[in-house]
Amino acid sequence: MAQTYGYVRVSTREQNEERQLIAMREFGVTDRNIFTDKQSGKDFYRKAYRRLLRKIKPGDTLVIKSIDRLGRDYVEILEQWRVITKEKQAAIVVIDIPLLDTRQKERDLTGTFIADLVLQILSYVAQQEREFIRQRQAEGIEAAKARGVKFGRQPMERPKDFPGVKTLWEYGEISLREAGRRLGVNYKTFQAWVREKDFE
Repeated sequence: MAQTYGYVRVSTREQNEERQLIAMREFGVTDRNIFTDKQSGKDFYRKAYRRLLRKIKPGDTLVIKSIDRLGRDYVEILEQWRVITKEKQAAIVVIDIPLLDTRQKERDLTGTFIADLVLQILSYVAQQEREFIRQRQAEGIEAAKARGVKFGRQPMERPKDFPGVKTLWEYGEISLREAGRRLGVNYKTFQAWVREKDFE
């Protein structure tokens, strides 16, 4: 029997997911089928999200409140959309954007095509806006530096085994605190390093 699942994400543990949970319940998703992550959307190594992907079967439906709950990166959002709709052969419903509804029983091929097209446009616009924000921030910092403004202390250099520890944490093998302990830093420092998108 086809199942309807809900995915809820907030970026930090301090944020409240209640608004998204209410939307899921109003849609008709049962609490036991709602998966929640309190983690940044910059990548897809999220525990609840990975469990959800293992559960989804052909004919199931995934419900999210808004497209940015699925993730923040344009390329990755499109890839996950493809995985769910093409590989998993499940449907996706974005509550805040009725056009993003790929349920085959209620939509013809034209409707599905429009949903895919709208997703690409929205994801691209969101990505561009984030890049503009980063550019404006960088320009503001450069202008301030030119005026002689000093910015904080020098960032701490990451230990050479940071990538390996980061990988273990991403796959849920160790906790934040354990990752910090292995690297000899506070877990908040490790968390900050992980969130720095430009680190290679």
